Amino acid sequence: MPFRFVHTADLHLDSPLRSLALRNTELADLVRSATRNALARIVDLCLAEAVDALLIAGDLYDGTQTSMNTALFLAGELRRLDEAGIRTFIIRGNHDAQSQVTRELTLPASAHVFSGRSKPALAKTLENGRPVHIHGMSFADPHAAESLLPYFQSPVAGAINIGMLHTSLAGSAGHDPYAPCSVADLERHGFDYWALGHIHQRQVHGRKPCIVMPGMPQGRDINEAGVKGVTLVTIDEDGDLFLVERPIGTAVFERLRVDLTGVADWRGMLDEVGRQLLLLRNGVPADNLILRVGLSGTTSLAWRLRRDADLLEAEIAHLAAALGGCWVEKIEILCSEGRDDEGRLGADPMGELAALVEGDVLPAFGFRSELKCVAEELLQQLPAELRSLLAADEERFEELVRDAAFAGSADVLSHLHGRSAGAGEGID
Repeated sequence: MPFRFVHTADLHLDSPLRSLALRNTELADLVRSATRNALARIVDLCLAEAVDALLIAGDLYDGTQTSMNTALFLAGELRRLDEAGIRTFIIRGNHDAQSQVTRELTLPASAHVFSGRSKPALAKTLENGRPVHIHGMSFADPHAAESLLPYFQSPVAGAINIGMLHTSLAGSAGHDPYAPCSVADLERHGFDYWALGHIHQRQVHGRKPCIVMPGMPQGRDINEAGVKGVTLVTIDEDGDLFLVERPIGTAVFERLRVDLTGVADWRGMLDEVGRQLLLLRNGVPADNLILRVGLSGTTSLAWRLRRDADLLEAEIAHLAAALGGCWVEKIEILCSEGRDDEGRLGADPMGELAALVEGDVLPAFGFRSELKCVAEELLQQLPAELRSLLAADEERFEELVRDAAFAGSADVLSHLHGRSAGAGEGID
């Protein structure tokens, strides 16, 4: 019989909502429960496939927000595996190190949590007598500036060796550096399979040995878009490995860009958005699809889309809901009205005003400085977690101010355009 296991990481159980756009109560509840549903579905997969083990390569929890209720839910799911004779192997990641309940929870006897300097654990002996050993390394601190690889023992001679490590590897955008090491370092260590965690995007870094970052099983916001899953691994008696990716997440975040170039009326806009929604929904088999819709292109509707944003949001949300399990968390209006032959934004006074704002006002140093002061005052009135979300660093803050300036000016100009068009007169 082979050795079969499911490899996952970065569940971030009960992670708090990270999107300010999730104003819909039902949608917010769906996202809030998604990480728990992901763990339950992972356990269901283990039971259905009758695997030997579940490997969790760090960040079960989500730092200091973890409650004992979260931990009890985890223990209950692991008991389901215990009752089926399926073992669980766990290493702590940087977020687990911040949790106050990590060391207080009593897990089933079949769950093995690796410490900082632990011996390899015998997971199974194959029918040909070849043992399977799992090596793991947890860390008690949320920061690990140096590689943990030197602390791993050498491969057990004559055995199949599996290593579990929470690492940023050589670094990845959007992820803090943690226990850095190179793929070449892992290859040289001599293990047959490396079960990694920390980077939320799936990637297979090597086949001999297998070095797998499974990605997170459930995205939590639009920046963790796409279908998420786990890796089902089979190792036969000769040591050959076979990998299968299995989708897990009950809710999938996606971005949808709809080009409205040449669309001149509201009905035509809704028809094109509806067509694109249907195509995407049919291509995503998840129970729930959560979309950020971006409307782009050159269209005479640009000003009206901004002026009637509430109506636009309601109508597109209705189109999505009709598809079943399809939600719109935000609509981004990126359209423009186009330029005339002389390069101006339109041929009327409103077009000239828009060109003046875009070309002279928004880039002006004085305007940007004043806007930054206002933004800084507003940020100080927000809770710390929202400040971190909106302006994690100087670059993110500059981007926030720039986007707010362009979006705000577009909204004001669209309302002025609508009033002048409705009155049948221009602006002197």
